[in-house]
Amino acid sequence: MLKTILALPRTVWLIGLISFVNDSASEMLYPLMPLYLASVLMAGPKALGVIEGIAEATSSIFKLVSGVIVDRTKKAKPWIVLGYALAGIGRPLIAIANSWLWVLAIRFTDRMGKGLRSSPRDALLAESVNEKQRGVTFGLHRSMDNAGAVIGPLLAAMFLSMGVPLKDIFVWAIIPAAVTITLALCIKEPQREAAPQASKFSWSLEGMPDQFKRYLLVAGIFALGNSSDMFLLLRAREAGVPQEQIPLLWAAISLITTLFGTPLSALSDTFGRKRFILIAWFAFAFFYIAIGIPGISILQIFILFVIYGLFKAATEGVEKALVADMAPIGLAGTAFGWFNLITGIMLFPASFIFGWVYESIAPFYAFLFSGTCALIAFVLMATWVYQSKQVQE
Repeated sequence: MLKTILALPRTVWLIGLISFVNDSASEMLYPLMPLYLASVLMAGPKALGVIEGIAEATSSIFKLVSGVIVDRTKKAKPWIVLGYALAGIGRPLIAIANSWLWVLAIRFTDRMGKGLRSSPRDALLAESVNEKQRGVTFGLHRSMDNAGAVIGPLLAAMFLSMGVPLKDIFVWAIIPAAVTITLALCIKEPQREAAPQASKFSWSLEGMPDQFKRYLLVAGIFALGNSSDMFLLLRAREAGVPQEQIPLLWAAISLITTLFGTPLSALSDTFGRKRFILIAWFAFAFFYIAIGIPGISILQIFILFVIYGLFKAATEGVEKALVADMAPIGLAGTAFGWFNLITGIMLFPASFIFGWVYESIAPFYAFLFSGTCALIAFVLMATWVYQSKQVQE
């Protein structure tokens, strides 16, 4: 397996390095966001749900737009560079925000940048390797991305232990942003195959296989229960995990995903995507239902977060490899655009519903809702999506 990983094209490694640096900045700030909103801006779970829901929905819309455009223009690099630039500029501005509405506007810009870069980047990765390398390619990318998510929270924990104010930590994000943009400018694109359809822009699912459409629906149901991870950190804090350990807890999840993401995704190239996704979705349902139980101990929180890290490792790269498997030739960008749109747009109702139930009723019922959505998706994935052998099982 190591030989296969080392033999991957330069483009794959460069994109992985870019994601590593970018996520070091992003994940340095991510676990601090609920703390910043609560302690500095005096905003609660409802505001957090609105911010994350709108931000992620915005990202999803632009993922479809950029995916369709890259299929028609055969140019991914400009959108990747622009996307990282917008995110890099937006994050440090949180330091000057004086209300949660300003944080919403800044997160909107940050997520718009993610939307513009994600589908072109995924399409570029898919078309840089052959179909037997897709699992390991996307697994490596997600592992490097999550490696940045290990470094980021550790930096946040270090700054907090040194007594650095939360606002100042957001300012430091400008340095990795500059490095990310510089690396993105070094990307060289391979020759890409044009779609067999006419060159006009099409925003529909026309030309996509029925199995892909079924998978989109099921993935959307799962995403409805997959609210912002910030709620998990909020839950851990309320369960008694000390504030300075919250970034470390998030770093531990990312470390697990980093270590297991590549080998699990690579195994899916041989043993099939479906098995990994089903096992992971069931683990997700168990995790969400269990973590919402009142009176849960800190030790139990830590054990459950390990399970969550393994869930992420078994799905992040595999789900994208499955989309690449299903996508018709020349329409990889559009396929990733639709997948990212459906799974991302559901984060708005997911985060909004979760935040409202969490604050207005009880945390347990919010987590129960998420676990139930995952179980429904699990059943449909097992019995309905794979009605033919169009893609690798």
